Amino acid sequence: MHKSKIFLLLSLSFIAGIFGTSFYYPHMVDIFYLFLVLIVALIVLFIFYKNKQVYLVTFAILFFLTGVWLTTARLEKIIQLNQEKQNFSGEVIITKEPEIKDRTQKIVVRMENREKFLISIFSYDAYEYGDKLKVSCTLEIPENFNGFDYRMYLAKDNILHLCKNPKIELLEKNQGSRAYAMILHFKDRLQEKIIKLLPAPQSGLLIGLILGGDDKLSKAVQDNFSKTGLTHIVAVSGYNVTIVAEYLMLLGIFLGLWRKQAFWFAIVGIFLFVVMTGFPASAVRAGVMGSLILWAMKNGRLSNAQNSIVFSAVVMLLINPLLLRWDVGFQLSFLATIGIVYFYPLIEKYSIKKNGIAFLSEILFLTLSAQAFVLPIILTDFQKLSVISPLANLLVLPIIPLTMLLGFLMVVLAFVFPPLATILAWLTFLPLKYETSIIEWMANLKFASVEVLNFSWGFVVIWYIILIGILYFSRRRRDEEKAPF
Repeated sequence: MHKSKIFLLLSLSFIAGIFGTSFYYPHMVDIFYLFLVLIVALIVLFIFYKNKQVYLVTFAILFFLTGVWLTTARLEKIIQLNQEKQNFSGEVIITKEPEIKDRTQKIVVRMENREKFLISIFSYDAYEYGDKLKVSCTLEIPENFNGFDYRMYLAKDNILHLCKNPKIELLEKNQGSRAYAMILHFKDRLQEKIIKLLPAPQSGLLIGLILGGDDKLSKAVQDNFSKTGLTHIVAVSGYNVTIVAEYLMLLGIFLGLWRKQAFWFAIVGIFLFVVMTGFPASAVRAGVMGSLILWAMKNGRLSNAQNSIVFSAVVMLLINPLLLRWDVGFQLSFLATIGIVYFYPLIEKYSIKKNGIAFLSEILFLTLSAQAFVLPIILTDFQKLSVISPLANLLVLPIIPLTMLLGFLMVVLAFVFPPLATILAWLTFLPLKYETSIIEWMANLKFASVEVLNFSWGFVVIWYIILIGILYFSRRRRDEEKAPF
C-alpha cells in the first residue's frame, strides 16, 4: 500500500476513536475492554509479525485507541467536576485578549492550578492579556440554554466555570508571555490605524479581512453577513490565508529576498497572522494547510490536498480532541475544505469557460461545493439557510483580494508615511463601500434567508451518505473511463 494511503488510514483511525468517544462516552468506554483490545492486538502482531496487513490493522487499532484515550481523559475531568457553587478569592492571570461584545467584556483567566474560568462584566476597564488580577466571586458550572451545549462549548477551551458577581482588582501588568503580548500590541496598533483612517462599518470589515473576526462590526452588520452567507470572509478561512501568503511571498521578493528566503518570510508571516487572530480552528487549519502548500511549492511539487486536510485535523485534535464535536468552527472549516477538494472537480466541467467569465463561474461552483458539505451543520446549529449566498459570494469575493491588498498597503503607509496613507484610504474605502453596500442590500431582501427548524441528526447522516455515494460512484465511473479496454 502507498505511504499516503497508510497515513490516511492511520489518521482516520485516530479521528474515528475521537469521534466515537465524543458521541458515545461513557457507554463505549470501559478501560478494561480497551486494555483487553490493546493486549489482543499486540499478541496478534507478535504472532503474525511477518504479515504486512496484520501490521497495518494492528496500528490502525492502536491509533483508534489513542483517540479514545485522549478524549476520555478530557471528558472525565469535565464530568467529575463538583456541581455545587464555590466561593473563590485569589490571584489569577488573563490568558487571552479580552473580548468586548454587546456591551459586555468577557475575560478568560487562569488560576494557579491551571484551570480557567470566564468573567463577564459590564465594564470597559482596560484589562489586557497578561494582567494579574485579584478576583472574588462565586464559581458556577455553565448552564446550557435553547438546546445549545454552552458547558461543553467552554470546556473545549478548558474553561470549566463562570465567575458570578465578580469583584476585580488589578495587581500587576504584563505577567504573561512577552512575545505574545508584543504580537497583540502590534495587532491593536493595526486596528487603531484602520479605525482612524476609515469609517464604520468599512473599518470593521477591513479588520476582519486582515486580522480575522467580526467583533469590530455592529450586531446589525454581523446579521447581514450571516443572512448573505459571507461570514467566512471575516473568519480567517483558507481563502484569507492564501491571499496573505501570496502577498507575503511577493513582498519578500520585492524586498530583495531569494525565493526560498521569501518562503520562510511568508511562513513566519502566516504564523504571526494565526497568532493575532487568537488561534481559532479555521485559522489554525488554514495556517497549517497554507504552510504545507508553500512547502510543496518551494520543493517544486504539488501538495497532496487530501493529506494536508487530514494532517491539519490530526495536529489540532492531538492538542484538543474536544474540537471535533464541540467546535462548530472546526467542523465548518474542514467540511468546507473537503467539499472544495472533492466535490468541486465533479462540477467544474459544467463551469463556463468562455466569454471572459470563467473566474466568476469558478467562484460560484466553489461556493456551491463548500455549501453542499457545510449545509447540514449550519441547519442543525443555526436553523438558518442563506438562499442568497451563492449570488452574494459571486458579487463580493472577486473584489476581496484587491481590498486586502489596498488595505495592507494603507496600513504599512500609516506607519511609514501617514499623509500618503490618508490618500490611499480614500481608494481603499471604495471596494469596502461596495462590499458593505451589496451585503446590506442583499440581506434586506425578503428571501435572503429562511429559518429551517427541526433539522435532526438523522437528516444529517442521510445527507452525508448521499454525498459520499455521489463521490464514490463518480470516482468509480471516472476510473472505468480511464481504464484500457
